[in-house]
Amino acid sequence: MVQGSFLDSRSKIGLVGLHPTTTLGAVQTYLSSILERHREAAARETRVLDDVIASALLARAPRGFAHALETHDGLALIAEVKRRSPSLGPLVEHLDPAELAGAYLRGGASCCSVLTDDVSFGGSPQDLGIVAESVPLPILRKDFTVSPFDVADARLMGADAVLLIVAALSDQELREFADLAEQLALDVLVEVHDEAELERALAIKPRVVGVNQRDLVSFKVDTSRAQRVVRHMPSSVVAVAESGIKGPDDAKALADSGFQAILVGETLVKSKSPEQAARELLGFSRSKVERA
Repeated sequence: MVQGSFLDSRSKIGLVGLHPTTTLGAVQTYLSSILERHREAAARETRVLDDVIASALLARAPRGFAHALETHDGLALIAEVKRRSPSLGPLVEHLDPAELAGAYLRGGASCCSVLTDDVSFGGSPQDLGIVAESVPLPILRKDFTVSPFDVADARLMGADAVLLIVAALSDQELREFADLAEQLALDVLVEVHDEAELERALAIKPRVVGVNQRDLVSFKVDTSRAQRVVRHMPSSVVAVAESGIKGPDDAKALADSGFQAILVGETLVKSKSPEQAARELLGFSRSKVERA
């Protein structure tokens, strides 16, 4: 029996489906249908969780996602391998995960993020595995974590960190998934969209918090959102800005407002030279601005 078994918690947290409206309230967006699909898949899970956790513990030791961000000199970059988006469709005609990750490494990225959702983003566990074998950078599994199996599978795939989206999870799920990630030596990036979600995120004492600048209702980017929310983050937390980062000016503005890292996908993937585009987002000093 693996220490900290989640077998009982599977029924306790309702993996048959904590319906998206429970946590999103009135927010009915593209995220709702994605979450419903993932929760339906989780409800069909037939594997024994303790067995999956035991296998995950035997996988390659995680590389230290949070540490890479904490120790980077200046604004750090999490460069994303992303084939498509729900709003734009395919980003490029052909994407080679190994080639793209190599360009990110040469461009100075501290970490990679890899989409593993197939239906909405065209990603796969295979993409993540290829990146893990191709570069020594720590990797975030970018997906919609809705069950403990998702957390354990992340390490089995070769990831070093998992994404927990506050808008998609109950407080109990946030805590339990974060605890399981710690048991598996995985780091967690907790994603928030506003101050209320940040308050919930901070309750689990995260090392890394991302602020998604994309509005869940309109899907439009609000560039003031991250700069507003970051002021309420403790200085002990690595603050990551996500979405809508188009170039060096955006990167500098976010660094100046107190962010230690940025997560960038579409801008890099669609650029003629992902290596050069990555390099242009770096070189900005971290602000000395006071945070909570």
